[in-house]
Amino acid sequence: EQEYARLIDTANAPIFGVNVNGLINVWNKNAETVTEFSREDTKGKNLVRDFIREEHRDRVQEVFTKALNGDETANFEFPLVTKAGKSVEILLNATTRRDEQGNVIGVVGIGQDITARIAQEQEYSRLIDSANAPIFGVDMNGDVNVWNVCSANLTGFLASETLGNSLVDNFITPQYRPMVAEVISRALRGIETANFEFPLMNKTSTKLISILLNATTRRDETGKVVGVVGIGQDITAR
Repeated sequence: EQEYARLIDTANAPIFGVNVNGLINVWNKNAETVTEFSREDTKGKNLVRDFIREEHRDRVQEVFTKALNGDETANFEFPLVTKAGKSVEILLNATTRRDEQGNVIGVVGIGQDITARIAQEQEYSRLIDSANAPIFGVDMNGDVNVWNVCSANLTGFLASETLGNSLVDNFITPQYRPMVAEVISRALRGIETANFEFPLMNKTSTKLISILLNATTRRDETGKVVGVVGIGQDITAR
């Protein structure tokens, strides 16, 4: 038990735990560093009520309630409130804690501070959206998850009309679908394509928009492929 406590306390990740009543009984040094709340500040307090903003409490409480029933949750994202009143974005694995008889005695959350990553993603999104070039992206299923302002202006399709829909099936003319699908499939395997020319459909006209595209593999911070981003150039008038 002492070795377990020492490992938790020295871990390079925020780790906190609650008992069956949701009261904090674990708060390691990294959690202190990330939130600026000391162990003494948090001990015996209700994690959800005292350290989660009101608008997020219900979903955080649900994760901890599920874990108390043996249903664990991985990669749950939520904000913790710091002593200065700021929010720290935490990616959490909520694990059921049991005694030697197997009785549930609480929940331990092992987290990762992803505040900087979230800020970087927001900056990335802002740069994409303000770019003077059509930029669009798809996830592993080929469904649109990036559609910038320039893409919307060129095609007449708003982001709200494209997100979650298949790029190839909905926005590429039938004769070009196999070629575009192949370029996306290759990029999802890490084989990128430069200067690929194809037409995008226009919502308000039968006139097609000729795009010269660089299809780039999109990866997460671990290097895992998560989709494809296409950075284009409108060459219709060329």
